[in-house]
Amino acid sequence: MMKTFNLIFITALLSAFFTQSANANPIVYTPLGKANQIAVINAATSQVIATIPGVANSHGLVATPDGEYLIAGSLDETPLKPGDPKDKPNSLLYLVHPEHGHVMSTISVSGGTHHQAITPNGRYVISTHPSRGYVSVVDLKQNKLIKTIPTGKGPNYALVTKDGQSAYVSNTGDNNISQIDLQTLKVVRDLEGGVMPTHIIFSKDESHLYAANPGLGGVTVIAVDTGEIVDEYEVGQKVHGLDISQDGTKLFVTSITDEILVSIDTKSGDKQVMKLSPAPYHLNTIPGTDKVYVSSQTTPIIWVIDQNQFKVVDTIQLPAGEAHQMATVQ
Repeated sequence: MMKTFNLIFITALLSAFFTQSANANPIVYTPLGKANQIAVINAATSQVIATIPGVANSHGLVATPDGEYLIAGSLDETPLKPGDPKDKPNSLLYLVHPEHGHVMSTISVSGGTHHQAITPNGRYVISTHPSRGYVSVVDLKQNKLIKTIPTGKGPNYALVTKDGQSAYVSNTGDNNISQIDLQTLKVVRDLEGGVMPTHIIFSKDESHLYAANPGLGGVTVIAVDTGEIVDEYEVGQKVHGLDISQDGTKLFVTSITDEILVSIDTKSGDKQVMKLSPAPYHLNTIPGTDKVYVSSQTTPIIWVIDQNQFKVVDTIQLPAGEAHQMATVQ
């Protein structure tokens, strides 16, 4: 009896250990654009460990806070016919179960989706629709679209505050950033955005927004309380990817044309510049690690950058396409 008990105890202990170890390694999901699939990456080994098919031309992707589901958008649209309502659904969001590795269901939306954000409670997904001038709000509890909210020309990127009260959307064509009240689902004000704001990210305390500005060739810093630009950082031509370190002390931004990755100290403004070729594109800092993932626009790879040493420490070979918005599940 004692031997049986010990065997059960040891088996349970080993199982708990390996489960804890597996959960300690972040998993990164990223859509691969026209390759029509999602890559699943083990952040500890820098290896693609699986792919999920069936998502058409996806650039935007978020994970639910519990990591149970992924929601991917498609940039593809079915052309409207003469006489069709302008808001006729002609594109899709994909609800994906990553553990099972397949698309569970789809949700119809109007206009192709560029990027996405999710509320902290995991209920609402906000998608930007650049060709339509609005964002959509999908209720995952009801599994349907509940609202479209006009924001401006070319809505590009969306962020949700930690308290889930507000969303911020960059309007590339209007040079501003809209704040949406998530209780009323209405735009309550527009903040300055610089020249053609695209990707946006919060400072650690959410007192400032950083916006990639391709028209400016850099990054603008916007005070959330006043909605005004308070600083600018010059980077290079065709600025694209943007994210911030977990401690909030460093910004990372890419210039596709100049083929560089730039690290900016958020207090001093001091910069480090790294040459990356070809065409550094999207980037995300990976929570739970000291890594930055930077994709190439023209080659199916992701460079793995050590944030502290600011150097390439690995390269991830993708099966096809190019990596876009990344979601990390721990």
